[in-house]
This record gives sequence, C-alpha cells and structure tokens, in this order.
Amino acid sequence: MLALLGVLLPRADAAPAGDMARAAAAFLAALDDDGRAKARFAFDSEERFSWHFVPMPRAGLPLKAMSAPQRDAAMALLRTGLSEKGYTKAETIRALELILAELEQNPVRRDPDLYYVTIFGEPSADGTWGWRFEGHHISLNWTMVGGRSIASTPQFFGSNPAEVRSGPRKGTRALAAEEDLARALLEKLSDAQRAQAVIGGTAPPDVFSGNQRKAAILEDRGVAFADLTTEQRGLLLAIIDEYAGAQPKAVAEQRLARLRAAGLDGIRFAWMGGLARGEPHYYRLQGPTFLIEYDNTQNDANHIHAVWRDFDGDFGVDLLEEHYKNSAHHRN
Repeated sequence: MLALLGVLLPRADAAPAGDMARAAAAFLAALDDDGRAKARFAFDSEERFSWHFVPMPRAGLPLKAMSAPQRDAAMALLRTGLSEKGYTKAETIRALELILAELEQNPVRRDPDLYYVTIFGEPSADGTWGWRFEGHHISLNWTMVGGRSIASTPQFFGSNPAEVRSGPRKGTRALAAEEDLARALLEKLSDAQRAQAVIGGTAPPDVFSGNQRKAAILEDRGVAFADLTTEQRGLLLAIIDEYAGAQPKAVAEQRLARLRAAGLDGIRFAWMGGLARGEPHYYRLQGPTFLIEYDNTQNDANHIHAVWRDFDGDFGVDLLEEHYKNSAHHRN
C-alpha cells in the first residue's frame, strides 16, 4: 500500500511536475490564440478555486471545441496527472455521459466532450502553476509549487449510473472498488465496532463537503484506526490507497506520506444509511489532515459521488504558504 505501511517517504520527485509542465506547454502550443485565451488564466485568479462536479459550462477550453491534434494534446496532459487506474476511471465516467444522454434523450446536456482543460499560470518544470480537468462527475486539480511539490486535491470522481444495469455496457462500475472495499471493512467489524462506525441510519443526500473552496472538518465520529485489528486496518488503508492511487505513483506517495506523518491512529471510518447493497449509503474516512467522502443515494442509490479533500492542502494552499515563507525573495 504505497507509503502507508512503510517509512515516511520524501516529497515527490520532480518527474511528475516536469511531465505535467511539458504536456501543458505542448497543449497550449497546439491551440490558436482564441483557444489559449479560453484555456489560460492567471495563477492567482479566483477561478482556480471555483470547482464543480455537476453538468454546467466551465471556464476553460472543452474537448468539444478542440481539433483532433489539440484533443490528443489535452488527453496526453491528463495522462500525466493520473495513474493508469485513475485515467481509466476518468474515461469510464466520461463514457457514462452517452448512457445518460440516451436515458434522458438529452445529448446536448449529456456530452462526453464537455470536459474542460484549464491552465493557471505559466507551465514550468521549476515554477509555480496549476491546471484542472473538469466536467460532469470529474474535478481534478493540480498545483505545482517550486517545480517539485505537487498538490493534487480536490479530487472528485462520480458515477451515474454507479452500475450500468442494461444494454451493451451492462455491469460497468466506474467506482466499484470505492464501494466494495468499504463494504468489506464494514462486514469485518465486530458488533461493538459497527456500533461505533454506523453514525446514522439515513444517508445524507450528498457529500457534506460539497464544492466548498475549503473543506470543513466534520464531527469526529466513527471507529478509529487505533481500535481496529490488523486485518481491518489493512482494509481501511486499502480504501485510502484506492483514492490516492488515482494519481501517479510519486504524487500518491507524497500524499500518503503527509497523511502518515499526521498520524494514522486518529483516522476514523464512519458509515450512514443502509447496510445492504442497493440501499442508500454514505461513508467517510477522516484524519487530522484529510477527508474522504463517498455518497450513493441519488437515482435509487445508483449514483456515486466520491471525493478526497485536504483541509489545508487543497489547491496547494499549505505548500504555497511554506514556499513563500521560505523564499528569499519573499523574506526580503
């Protein structure tokens, strides 16, 4: 499980940041002036903090407005920001728009090409800049600080339907592990542990954190990592690993090293809603520095929202504060 069971890992090396910078520069170079004007914002723009996971127009350049070479450059950029597993999740989620378009008879609103690429600042292997890939049920945000440290949250994936129940793609589950691993942990809990973990009989209609710029710390409820058996701890860590593992290995290791440094014992697993498959349900994992939320209540409990938030690290806020504090330019 990447970094969680081993020694504390250092910050991610420069390779992912360099790959992202080169791919972002290539993407911008492939655009004409009008495309670049739509795709690019100042790094300190408020737009960098405006993120959404519903179907709506975004700031940035959508895949729909790109030529084939430009789209290839956009998808090459996306590949630098995700592991193969994460990229597969994103592409499966985009493909679900075709199913929704057919179900709702609305191909204008449900379009797998209405996903936007937005660049903040000047892509540079040793600079500070950011970028976003976003559309319905996907919001992926990266911030590079000093060309080395990478913030990779908020990270949002959703899936509607959670499971395709008919047609040629029947059985497709874009976020299967996010549900199955949590259920496996819930089933392994003793009666006393489950009484701690299940904090409500009704699941909320959505994740509590929503699309707020800064996630609030939720009630410190649920069963604690410190009170789990070795097997149960392994399942809890596997859930965390599934979310972090959407990122490139070095970025995921950086994220998990910070989580471990803050302490594992205080991480709590909480569940709300029904315990049987098919019933509306919600769970969260919350530690000193992070929050994972998962909700499956909409559309007869066949519609998932799953998010990772860092309380001080979303959009690289903590990394930027550290960078500015330690920078000679900003000290003088």
